[in-house]
Amino acid sequence: MKNPIVRRGSHLLLSLALAASIYSHNARAEETDPSSASGPYVTPSVDVSVHYEMVSPQSPLPVHQDMHWQVASLRQRIDPENSAVYMVTSWSDHTLTVVDTLGHRRSVMPAPGATLTLPGQIPPGSFRKLGTDMVSGQLCTVWRTTDQDGHESDACYTQDGILLQVKQQGRILVRALSVDRTPQPDALFAIPENYSAVAPAR
Repeated sequence: MKNPIVRRGSHLLLSLALAASIYSHNARAEETDPSSASGPYVTPSVDVSVHYEMVSPQSPLPVHQDMHWQVASLRQRIDPENSAVYMVTSWSDHTLTVVDTLGHRRSVMPAPGATLTLPGQIPPGSFRKLGTDMVSGQLCTVWRTTDQDGHESDACYTQDGILLQVKQQGRILVRALSVDRTPQPDALFAIPENYSAVAPAR
């Protein structure tokens, strides 16, 4: 039997956690100013918790998610608002675990994307620097790239690799409402061992 909670969790994760992959691994070549910087840092180089608001294809109202990042272990946790599900991606072993706290279930699958761009590194692809912006009191640099389907996206990253905003055709798709650069404890990323293991949705 397929697990709809796992599928829903994976979709929510993809809508935010893969933002960096969308702007790097799918970027195609485009004309850029050779004197401009080559691209943004897309993976946080500090522990951070970010509260995001984003457009949902299933609802006319925006949805919210909390993202926690622990740089030492290269782990990320996503908590969709008003959901019993949370997701932990561990890039050290390239796994994504979806945890259902209501059904006491956990599902492990390969982490989406081929590789993680490490903190302090610029991802492959072609980027054009558009300028700077202020998002929720945070200064960030706006970078434009084009995906394989020809769609342009403008992503605003801080100097320490935190994604603050994503726009397409002038429309804000993702926006950070708060940023908290504080140590993220190991307990946040713990997977309950007593939860039943279920196969991921296909």
